[in-house]
Amino acid sequence: MADKQLMERAEQALYKVYNRFPVVFDHGEGVKLYDTEGNEYLDFGAGIAVMALGYGDEEYTKAVEEQLHKLTHISNLFYNQPSIEAGEKLLQVSHMDKVFFTNSGTEAIEGALKIAKRYHYNKLHETMGDGCDGCEDAEPDMTGEIIAMNHSFHGRSLGALSVTGNAHYQEPFKPLIPGIRFADFNDLDSVKKLINSKTCAVIMETIQGEGGIYPATEEFIKGVRALCDEHDLLLILDEIQCGMGRSGEMFAWQHYGVKPDVMTVAKALGNGLPIGAFLAWGKAASAMVPGDHGTTYGGNPLVTAGASAVLDIFEKRRITEHVKEIGAYLYEKLEELSKELDCIRAHRGMGLIQGLEFSVPAGPIVSKALLEQKLVLISAGTNIIRFVPPLVIEKADVDEMMKRLRAAAAE
Repeated sequence: MADKQLMERAEQALYKVYNRFPVVFDHGEGVKLYDTEGNEYLDFGAGIAVMALGYGDEEYTKAVEEQLHKLTHISNLFYNQPSIEAGEKLLQVSHMDKVFFTNSGTEAIEGALKIAKRYHYNKLHETMGDGCDGCEDAEPDMTGEIIAMNHSFHGRSLGALSVTGNAHYQEPFKPLIPGIRFADFNDLDSVKKLINSKTCAVIMETIQGEGGIYPATEEFIKGVRALCDEHDLLLILDEIQCGMGRSGEMFAWQHYGVKPDVMTVAKALGNGLPIGAFLAWGKAASAMVPGDHGTTYGGNPLVTAGASAVLDIFEKRRITEHVKEIGAYLYEKLEELSKELDCIRAHRGMGLIQGLEFSVPAGPIVSKALLEQKLVLISAGTNIIRFVPPLVIEKADVDEMMKRLRAAAAE
């Protein structure tokens, strides 16, 4: 078997930090994937919420290909047109003031944390004044503390891991960044109790993804926004997975009528190309100065040409309206299933980011769906299956997914 030989080669060559399924994918078309032996799979994972437009979209591919023949990299010592155009379009749909392009969501989180710390640093220096007496004694207070959420996930780098509320991920890499305190998601009192004079920001996902597909309640997110305004803190919303139309709005926070000071995006922004971004407005947009941050590859012409095409396609094809329609249909069908099967304990989510919580481990169901039903699903934690398909799926795809999921979950 060609697949088996390739997997054996991978185990020899690649670092063993992933527990991969025994499938080698070769290409995709629309919302279907094909392995090296020609088997067809229905994809409801989208590369972990990345492939918003599915596979092989002609308009997107043409835009990337044209840029590939022109210029792939020039460094941030110079300007390039694709990054300017992508930046303008992203600011327009987000109503932010400034954007910084990164290579990944994790790097976007790193930049957001630096904005928060720089803002706190600037604020205290303005309060004390340059060269003031006693500044040396106040130095420990210059390190701003950040409130993050339990059961959150923000990435694997040391900075992003420091604000990830999962001890299992953190334990082998301690000590992490100091001054991180954890509150409970959707528990406003737990946030209030942690705020002190050193606090500089609150960071959270608008919809917790890896933690189990938990949307923020309206009371909670509006309450956190009010606390940040009251105490002059920055609100950082992580939209890396739930943003870019997946919730039915361009960004999930738009459902609530709030606006973060800083936002992170990635995943669907590049439809497969490695790109992320952090964006800020108002007081947060002017916190950092030249020399505070940088990246070699971030915002290069190739990936920003892809992001620019994605943003154009979203507007032209009214992707968010499509997500609202198909997301409601998916919700209805998953609700029906949750009432049919006793092993399903809960159903959560919105748009095309939804989850089913099982009373049994989800891994065997995900594996059975993949290997026997040719259905690509991904889990979130131990007993939750998350549904984050390409945003271009149709009702017929939902029906076919449900048929295969029922078969996989029957046992």
